[in-house]
Amino acid sequence: MAHGRGKSGLVEALAVGVRRSGAIILTLGLTAGAAAMFGSIAVADGFDWVDVVRVTLVAFCALWLSWGACTAVLGLIFGAEKVPVADGAPCGRTAIVIPVYNEAADAVFARLDAMYRAIDDIGVLDTFDFHVLSDSTRAESVADEKALYRRAVMALSAGGRLFYRHRSPNVGRKAGNIAEFIRASGGAYDYMLVLDADSLMHAGTIVEMVRRMEAAPDLGLLQTVPQIIGRRTLFGRMIQFSASFYSPLFSRGVAALQGRQGPFWGHNALIRVRAFAETCGLPALEGTPPFGGDILSHDTVEAAMLARGGWRVRLDPDLGGSFEEAPANLIEYAKRDRRWCQGNLQHSRILKAPGLPLWSRLNILQGIFGYLASPVWLMFLIASVAAPLFAPPPVYFMSDSMFPRFPHPETEKGLALIFGVVALLILPKALLLLRAVLTGEAGPYGGRVQAAWSALLELLLASLLAPIHMMFQSRSVWQVMTGADFGWPSSEREDGSLDFLTSLKASWWMSLVGMATLGFAYYFVPSLVAWLSPVVLPLILAPVIVWWTASIGSGEKARHRGIFLTPQEWCEDATIAAARRALDFYSRPRETGQERPTVGNLAGEPGLATGSAQG
Repeated sequence: MAHGRGKSGLVEALAVGVRRSGAIILTLGLTAGAAAMFGSIAVADGFDWVDVVRVTLVAFCALWLSWGACTAVLGLIFGAEKVPVADGAPCGRTAIVIPVYNEAADAVFARLDAMYRAIDDIGVLDTFDFHVLSDSTRAESVADEKALYRRAVMALSAGGRLFYRHRSPNVGRKAGNIAEFIRASGGAYDYMLVLDADSLMHAGTIVEMVRRMEAAPDLGLLQTVPQIIGRRTLFGRMIQFSASFYSPLFSRGVAALQGRQGPFWGHNALIRVRAFAETCGLPALEGTPPFGGDILSHDTVEAAMLARGGWRVRLDPDLGGSFEEAPANLIEYAKRDRRWCQGNLQHSRILKAPGLPLWSRLNILQGIFGYLASPVWLMFLIASVAAPLFAPPPVYFMSDSMFPRFPHPETEKGLALIFGVVALLILPKALLLLRAVLTGEAGPYGGRVQAAWSALLELLLASLLAPIHMMFQSRSVWQVMTGADFGWPSSEREDGSLDFLTSLKASWWMSLVGMATLGFAYYFVPSLVAWLSPVVLPLILAPVIVWWTASIGSGEKARHRGIFLTPQEWCEDATIAAARRALDFYSRPRETGQERPTVGNLAGEPGLATGSAQG
């Protein structure tokens, strides 16, 4: 369905085109410059085939780093754009859908309880319904969901407002779950707010999203920027701080480039039901998994299909009050990342789909590149370690010095390249920290000093974890490329520590790789040992690092010292606090738990909904 844009739309398209062109030109320029500089350094000791490999790998890595840096700079330059908002209370009906798959049901219903009551408190509950859509396969999970559904209906007096449906088999996974809801109940609603089982949102944000969609008839999907909450381990607190402090910057950069083809991250987004039903039917891909079968990372594909249908997909970075949880340790993070890796690499089959806008194809390509970057870095490191063995004389990595002895011009180029890579990695974060300190935005993070310490420690800890993450991700890519199918298992969302044995079982192989690399370099090219240390030492110590960062004790010490504080902790968020209080109620034993005070009166025992809602 096409929609007219008018004069303002043409102006917007021109502005977005200029931004995109500038970002692409700058990215390609930085990439070409990095490849040329490294190429002149690599062939300073004579040209060989390894140099071709290394220059190619450097170009790929530089392309990825440069694009990320350009996006961040755009986020610094451009703020959130003003968007039209409808006046008054929402008019259309909205379904708040919560797909679950073998989740902790008490936490799911606690968050639902907090949102339900908050929407009721602002007086607009009559336009919202809640749907818990279960794909659970474990009998105990299904029993818990049904029992807590009944408890929630009684506690909230939510007859006719809260529905539960369990389906089996779970054909099509989450995408199939949503599709079945639309077929059964979509006609009763104008919009649906798609959440994850760990999602939590402010009532004001939800209402604001509906008002924005009602003011823009061509808006098919409105995405928020979820913030991570509730993490207690050191690893969890680090990514929680990083997401809160840095993701708004990168999100503003993404929004500056989005035009009508913005991102969809699968949850905490409002969708126009008619638009989604018209355009987003997902077929199964030909062949067998991992590249065939159900489309796993369906969100990016659905955003592209909405854009292909003429609907706008928009990210509004100014929408706060949108939360989610995240893995508490690096092992669970790697498991989740493995699922996403398979889903994103599967998108290589979708790039050639007819009719997709160019920017949508680039969004899909970015998701693929995001997972290829780690194995490319790894291959570059391997090639760099091996390069001196193949270099013809003279050899510039001498055994009596850790610094290469290049001819004079190549030395300056090498230093410039090193500083350039560091700048691409660090400069966006440094600029954001500087702005936060100078403008007072650091206040909600504990103040200027605490925010600066948190940012510095996040950088150091992220650098320590980067080689470990690179190895996990490289293994995932290798597994997918060699035909391994891991499907889409349920997530472990509990915030708990790891014992050392579990950490050792998950990362022992990294220690072997690190020790082998260090031994190889020491024997053949001793001068490279110091240069490789920032990579190989974290690998050698991977079991200890993974175990230490998964410690709740370390995370609590950081919190008490004001490190990795977020605004939601600095000033307690009312919705988060309400969900935490509700969890005490929903986690009580089923046979002894007393019901919370209700929001009204409900006669009779609630029954289980069939999944349909009557308009």
